[in-house]
Amino acid sequence: MKLFPKINFKDRYRHILGLIKENTNKLILAGICSLMISAATTAMGYLLKPVIDKIFVNKDAQGLTVLPLLIIAAFLVKGLGTYGQEYFMNFVGQNIIRRLRDRLYDRIQDLPLSFFQKERTGVLMSRITNDVNILKSMVSTSVTGVLRDGSSVIGLAVVVLYQNWRMAILAFIVFPLAFLPVIELGRRVRRVSTGCQQTMAELNAFLHETFAGNKIVKAFGMEQHEKNRFYSQTLKLFKLEIKGVIVRALSNPIMEFFAGLGIAFVIWYGGWEVIKGKTTPGSFVSFLGCVLLLYDPIRKLSQLNNSIQQGLAAADRVYDVIETQSDIFDPPQPHPMRSGPHTVRFDKVHFSYGEKPVLKGIDLTVTHGQVLALVGMSGGGKTTMVNLIPRFFDVTDGRILIDEIDIRAYSVADLRREIAIVTQDPILFNETVRDNIAYGNLEASEADIIAAAQAAYAHDFIQRFPKGYDTVIGELGGRLSGGEKQRLCIARALLKNAPILILDEATSALDTEAEVLVQKALENLMRGRTTFVIAHRLSTVAKADQIVVVVDGCIVEQGTHDSLLSLKGEYAKLHEMQFTASNGGASSAGVLN
Repeated sequence: MKLFPKINFKDRYRHILGLIKENTNKLILAGICSLMISAATTAMGYLLKPVIDKIFVNKDAQGLTVLPLLIIAAFLVKGLGTYGQEYFMNFVGQNIIRRLRDRLYDRIQDLPLSFFQKERTGVLMSRITNDVNILKSMVSTSVTGVLRDGSSVIGLAVVVLYQNWRMAILAFIVFPLAFLPVIELGRRVRRVSTGCQQTMAELNAFLHETFAGNKIVKAFGMEQHEKNRFYSQTLKLFKLEIKGVIVRALSNPIMEFFAGLGIAFVIWYGGWEVIKGKTTPGSFVSFLGCVLLLYDPIRKLSQLNNSIQQGLAAADRVYDVIETQSDIFDPPQPHPMRSGPHTVRFDKVHFSYGEKPVLKGIDLTVTHGQVLALVGMSGGGKTTMVNLIPRFFDVTDGRILIDEIDIRAYSVADLRREIAIVTQDPILFNETVRDNIAYGNLEASEADIIAAAQAAYAHDFIQRFPKGYDTVIGELGGRLSGGEKQRLCIARALLKNAPILILDEATSALDTEAEVLVQKALENLMRGRTTFVIAHRLSTVAKADQIVVVVDGCIVEQGTHDSLLSLKGEYAKLHEMQFTASNGGASSAGVLN
């Protein structure tokens, strides 16, 4: 699967414009506010003429009364327009980013397991937080700038052309020269911004890994090592940020220099016209004021290019994920899937990660209500086999059938509704005990939740918590012991009540005391279900209906515990390694007894 295929870049930008257009009403109001700002700014520049000519030259007392009131009104209108525009544009910007962030998260959640194996969690988090925030700045700043500064430029340009078109042309002639270097600087800003965003994503990934693995960091005394790695990452980010500052900071001096050239020409030319009597001092001062006011929005428009380039770099990173295509998809017309019980059959199944073959011609049938145990050395392909059943991956060749129908004929949602999983590493959320159990069935009643907890032998320890089922269990259930976490996961699976059950090393990480309780809970969970059990401890699979030995992606032995021992093959070797090595063997009583 190509995670980042070549696409038409215009499509993603067109989508952003479409999101902007959805906020048309707010944009119209923001545009009205921008016109208020533009009109007030233009009026302030134009009012300089009567202030000079009527008050200071002609000594007009009536003008001294009226003109200050007009100036106050202009500032009031500008203030109201600025407030309205700020509010409406930020509303639009925040709403667009919310929509984009939601779409990005939707896309990530819908992508297959293979995507998460290739991407680091911290990098994906950075796409949703950092990159989308940069896009927000682009949307808010660019649209605001175009509306406010663009209208101000147009209004002031009309005034200066009206007042003295000759001086206006002289003032405008330097603008094209100023924008050429600004455009080139914008390209550099985009390159540097892409580097900054990538480095920030790496930093987020680093933080996620070191915080999640903090126990190992401390156990191995690697705090200083991790600090040094962090310092290296922040130094790299610092250097890139400084490059960005240098490139962005050049825009202002360039515009200031060309603005100075334009104003110098205006003063030189306008001064001669005043001396020769072709224009009044008030007209000249008003014209000069308008030109000065005109350069500020032009300077802001030039800086707008930097913001747009940064935003486009962020947009590329965000849409790289949004446009990623999943290789796990529903058929055009899904076959209806009845609720269990179910029979699962592997028909000549092959699977590869890239060019590396993992499963080679697996043929296997598990009828409803049977318990199948998968055993073998690590890396043999056991977990891959069970991951194919809920279509976390699709087979490379062959078929997996449920009730003699290829699982690819069902919708993914229908298929996974019929499957429950309990893994070696219990995954819980930083919510209440009740919420974690109800994750298996959000419609479950309080009585159902308690019943599931009791069947999982979890009710007693839950009751000992100060808040009982309302106790928040911490990130990944950090406030619970390993056995407690696993029993909550079993309660969650019980509440889902799926007819197909996958147990992937569900007891391997537990001590003996915790394992006994978890095994009892698992007995309740497996009853009447088509169950796949992966276990390294052979004591936990001795009473399985079938035991399959998987070696290097192939099934090398299949049978019951006693029949496989009598073969004196791979299973017998595994049995001898485990039981002979532990003081003559342990009791074979386990989860399936």
